[in-house]
Amino acid sequence: MAKLTRRGLLCATAPLAAAPLGLAAVARGRDVTAAPHDHSAHRSLATHDQRAAMIGHAAMIGEGAPAVGGPNDLDDLLYPPPALPYRPGRVRDYTLVATDEEIEIAPGVFFPAWTYNGTVPGPVIRATEDDILRVRFVNAGVHPHTIHFHGIHPTDMDGVFEIVSPGKELTYEFPARPAGFHLYHCHATPLKKHIHKGLYGAFVIDPKKPREPARELVMVMNGFDTDADGENNFYTVNGRTFYYARYPIRVRQGELVRLYLANLTEFDLINSFHLHADFFRYQPTGTGEHWEYTDTVMQCQGQRGVLEMRFANTGTFMFHAHQSEFTELGWMGYFQVGED
Repeated sequence: MAKLTRRGLLCATAPLAAAPLGLAAVARGRDVTAAPHDHSAHRSLATHDQRAAMIGHAAMIGEGAPAVGGPNDLDDLLYPPPALPYRPGRVRDYTLVATDEEIEIAPGVFFPAWTYNGTVPGPVIRATEDDILRVRFVNAGVHPHTIHFHGIHPTDMDGVFEIVSPGKELTYEFPARPAGFHLYHCHATPLKKHIHKGLYGAFVIDPKKPREPARELVMVMNGFDTDADGENNFYTVNGRTFYYARYPIRVRQGELVRLYLANLTEFDLINSFHLHADFFRYQPTGTGEHWEYTDTVMQCQGQRGVLEMRFANTGTFMFHAHQSEFTELGWMGYFQVGED
């Protein structure tokens, strides 16, 4: 595969409606960076510009969106395990296995990832406040790894000093505290490499007093540097470009939708979520009593929060990063809102 560059991908994917053609060209190894120096290429790009002005973002939905896989491939990452009512003394057991995997993040574009249980992000871990969380960690990769959980726990369970060598394992055990939406990730050095390569996931701790029932979703914002130059070439939620544009998320008009949103994008200072044609309530870290009413939130790496929304109308509602470049390089999707 020819070297992928940030500039080349932006040329290939600008305007956004031309992205399916551009990403396919990159996936085939075409040298898109040479296009501006060729007069016929200038004419070709102008034609794409004119076409995009006519059809807009509508081209980036369903089969027009360059996404990998089938309609249910990411269900385990999008839909969290169900919340359980508070019960004193309950133990929640999980097993996470670190493996080296080559994952397809865009059509024909593969990334040499380090994963928990084979996916980027890793599986959603969920507990109720004061459950005993017990996580057996097996390092089946070729590099030393750990798991660092955000939250409150003893320091010998913090995943900083307890480095797990390849072929070894360690069990983390502690009370799940505080209630909210948190993260877990590898904390071995170099930290930015272990995070960027994919060793992270969502960690939900439900309060003892249950939240209102809702259709719950998890989105972990992330990026992929496919040419090792320290800049991301693709941006996604839950690990695949344009996935929720190809397969819009179906919800009902008026129902409470609760979205757990986290940012684990390396190499960029912030990432963001913008919802079209409606507003939502936003609670930072999913804790406390403060809620903001907005249609856009910004998060630096490690930030997360809970969004709650009730769509007032039916139809197709776009969501995406409010950094245009991130949108054009894969981070966008749709809610399909129906009456039933």
